[in-house]
Amino acid sequence: MILEDVIKEINLGKLDERIIDIYEDKVLLDIQKNRYIKLLNEFKKRFGNYDINIVSSPGRTEICGNHTDHQNGIVLAGAINLDILAVASKSDDNIISIITDGRNLEKININLLEKSKSQDTSSEAIVKGVVYRLKSLGYKIGGFNACITSDVLIGSGLSSSAAFENLIGIIISCLYNDGQIEPVELAKAGQYAEKEYYGKPCGLMDQMASSIGGLVSIDFKNKDNIDYNKIELDLSKHNSCLCIIDTKASHEGLTNEYSDIPNEMNKIASHYDKLKLRDVDEEIFYNDIIILREKYGDRAVLRAMHFFEENKRVSKCVEALKESNFIKFKSIIKSSGDSSFKYLQNIFSQHNINEQSMSIALFMTEKILGDYGVCRVHGGGFAGTIQAFVDEEYVHTYKQSIENVFGVGSCLILKIRKYGAMIVI
Repeated sequence: MILEDVIKEINLGKLDERIIDIYEDKVLLDIQKNRYIKLLNEFKKRFGNYDINIVSSPGRTEICGNHTDHQNGIVLAGAINLDILAVASKSDDNIISIITDGRNLEKININLLEKSKSQDTSSEAIVKGVVYRLKSLGYKIGGFNACITSDVLIGSGLSSSAAFENLIGIIISCLYNDGQIEPVELAKAGQYAEKEYYGKPCGLMDQMASSIGGLVSIDFKNKDNIDYNKIELDLSKHNSCLCIIDTKASHEGLTNEYSDIPNEMNKIASHYDKLKLRDVDEEIFYNDIIILREKYGDRAVLRAMHFFEENKRVSKCVEALKESNFIKFKSIIKSSGDSSFKYLQNIFSQHNINEQSMSIALFMTEKILGDYGVCRVHGGGFAGTIQAFVDEEYVHTYKQSIENVFGVGSCLILKIRKYGAMIVI
């Protein structure tokens, strides 16, 4: 559709139902319409009045399964109604030109997609990695122009990186492959780009949750054939709201902290000639505690203990939701958070013990909420966000109280979005 015609359709309200359906909240309608029109006008200013597509890729929230995906475990995660949005059109010169929130990325020639010899922690590296991976899998690729905007907070634990990776993938799918690239393929391309081009170790949970959409349980036991199932969850039916609290602490300099977790778990697995803990016999592991502590240290053992118990908690979470037993679900979420704090130990950096914003957030949330909800560490940990399920009648009291600690706007009240990376128009 020609860009100016899209603007007219939005102004006439012809896309209202579509926008409400995507963002799960009528209150957001005018905000999103203005956001779309602003982005369309930016594209017109930068590139012209072309035939365009609009695509969207959501952030994600991890519900249960903290740091289990990289051990071929089971996770429960969901897409959220914050997204990265792009207006895109084909180009005829084999060049990818991207402007993201007013910043020009370096242009990328699709014939020169090889990764840099040195580590390249840039958005351009992600773009090159995703496009290269899709090309190597046999999908059609080509140049494109795109203007991008995001309301997924960077460094907040809502997986802005996975959302961006899936956005690039869905642009290629939309423009050159009739929208037919499957969500799992998009997710794997994003993970490939993040690991091989950007140089950051990561599992596949973030990309999968963002690409599939809804609330989804994902079993990574067989990485060649990942099993996933969507789970029904309408929080309003349970008188509950999903809150994410941004503690405003940076993830910068924490790569080694993150990589230590899978590395230590892998060491325990290798003791049994296994690649991942999922393949280790739990009973044998517990029988060997004395040997494992001496050889690998207590933290590695504790993190393995967390994995075995957390993997079971995901199945219990899914079972509770299927039974519509939200009290049981919240109890499991609290147990998951306690395990991450005590055994996984991803709440603060051992190299900066004076920065413990997540510990403060968890304490204050429990103090404020009492019996009105539960909370846990969110995502990778060490810095970033915590998650809380708060009773609806108390959510505004909670928001006001926690923002007195972390600042106005630090508490996000979110919805689970039914759609993953998608073509809007």
